[in-house]
Amino acid sequence: MFDWDDLRIFLAVARARKIAPAARMLGIDATTIGRRMSRLAASLGAPLFETIGGERRLTPRGEALFAHAETIESAALAAMGEVAGDARSLSGQVRLSVAEGFASWVLAPALPAFHAANPDIRIDLVTASGFLNPSKREADMAVMLARPRTGRLVAAKLGDYALGLYAARAYLADHAAPRRVEDLHAHSLIGYVPEFIYAPELDYLGEIGGGLEARLRSTSINVQHRMVAAGGGIGVLPAFIADRDPALAPVLPATTIRRSFWLVTHSDVRRLARIAAVAAWLKACVAGLR
Repeated sequence: MFDWDDLRIFLAVARARKIAPAARMLGIDATTIGRRMSRLAASLGAPLFETIGGERRLTPRGEALFAHAETIESAALAAMGEVAGDARSLSGQVRLSVAEGFASWVLAPALPAFHAANPDIRIDLVTASGFLNPSKREADMAVMLARPRTGRLVAAKLGDYALGLYAARAYLADHAAPRRVEDLHAHSLIGYVPEFIYAPELDYLGEIGGGLEARLRSTSINVQHRMVAAGGGIGVLPAFIADRDPALAPVLPATTIRRSFWLVTHSDVRRLARIAAVAAWLKACVAGLR
């Protein structure tokens, strides 16, 4: 028989695909993880990983063990939650992965009221480039721009929001306002750095018109907003950001883009009371958007 704790380490390596990040997550040194994985493979009589391009990829035997290990993990988490009362308790930590603009302009202003109503729920609001993946246990919940197709996840649509072209009023006073999409080619456009667009839903300019390219670019929607507000040119901004800035004016208002927010939760934690409370709060926050 193998050590059951080896399954926990196995899952971490399988999800991270590398030993070093798995070691950091578990608080165990990489040498110990390597030794434990070798011991687990020996006890099962089958290789569990193969190294491809510097990553640990599961072998067919590893894939089979992964499915069973997740089932065991789910049962253990459910049992611990039931015994400790976590399933019904409005307390504990919730790690929430969200886009930077949504976090800054919508969630952050609403968070103090949620905290006052739920003082024992600790929220980690993570706005790293790209979304943390609940299926890899990187986050408990994520608000994403598209519904995920894989993983042991539960996805629910939170709602839609609008984006449009905006420019500073001072910029429009000095430049002829475009009347057609084709006129945008004569203006300085602001947008994302194409190589760092982590979701296809962020490719706004390509959706508005062919051949449109940003001259001023940033990976941050907040930085893009500041460049537009400073008179740097015309950019695509969410209405929940641009409409709150009196220095901005819409450009080609008939050109509107619609996107959706999806709440994604790992199936193992979706029934916890603290997760349900955060989900209800997120839904109320999105309900106020247009």
